[in-house]
Amino acid sequence: EEEEMVDGKKNKFLKSGKIVIVLQGKYAGRKAVITKVYEEGTKQRPYGHCLVLGIDRYPRKVTKQMSAKKIAKRSKMKPFVRVVNFNHIMPTRYNFDTDVKKFVSADSATNPTARTEAKKKSKKMLQERYATLLKNGKSKWFYQKLRF
Repeated sequence: EEEEMVDGKKNKFLKSGKIVIVLQGKYAGRKAVITKVYEEGTKQRPYGHCLVLGIDRYPRKVTKQMSAKKIAKRSKMKPFVRVVNFNHIMPTRYNFDTDVKKFVSADSATNPTARTEAKKKSKKMLQERYATLLKNGKSKWFYQKLRF
């Protein structure tokens, strides 16, 4: 039975691949995907937290009559990699279908060069996924700015 503890409560839903909304700090209101969970915390961070990969700058609106070049330019986005306290994220019912662990390692939380590499890799992956979503007309919820 896989159960994690958060503030004494059982927590079964904060797993890798879960889409969350960041509630506090620089990236408040941004959507992110959990890549690694630390339920018990670590020595440096003695509280439950997780490593997330999110979208800092969302892609812009695209219409059918736009040229391929313009669509490519408007589909650019800026990712972020961050360690976030469980109290500062709100889980959603959505899961991310691609395995994000390949793009973001646990090392990227502390090492600046590893973080930059992770951002570059994940930016490419996010943009490719977004381009395929545009073609298929699938759920674009994760790639849209949260209206609040």
